[in-house]
Amino acid sequence: MAPPAEPVLFQAICTPPRSLTPVGYRALVLLLCACAGLTGLLFVALGAWPILPFLGGEVLFALGLVALHARRSARSSEVLLLTPGRLAIIRTDQRGRREEMSLDPYWARLTYLEDPGHAGVLRIDSRGRTLEIGRDLAAEEKKSLHDALHDALSAARRPTFDNPQLRDD
Repeated sequence: MAPPAEPVLFQAICTPPRSLTPVGYRALVLLLCACAGLTGLLFVALGAWPILPFLGGEVLFALGLVALHARRSARSSEVLLLTPGRLAIIRTDQRGRREEMSLDPYWARLTYLEDPGHAGVLRIDSRGRTLEIGRDLAAEEKKSLHDALHDALSAARRPTFDNPQLRDD
């Protein structure tokens, strides 16, 4: 992302929760392999050795799906960038595709709709367009983003004028 020509008034990066670290993935691999090894030894002791390829295939399939999910969720993000002239929303999906939307910060209005049992919905309305932001955030994070972005939009709409002739020197 190229740096904007105007000064940045607010920037937020929203990413989905990533609870499995590389150390956690290695622990998961060891745990699954240990459980599969013990189960495999039990089946061999019972004379059911033809089960072993299926057991190994299940473990590889499960680990592959976890690795695929971690890889795809690492690409997903949403960047909110507020400058005096525009509010840019840059989304990157799980496949790495980028989508950029631009709104006029003067007309942008935030709405946070609470939904009991869910994370709620955070929306930006501007000149007939409605965009949902912070889809991957929890309820507390959406509320915090709402408050911070609301304050930044209010400050962007309220310019400060510095007229040297009006100063009391």
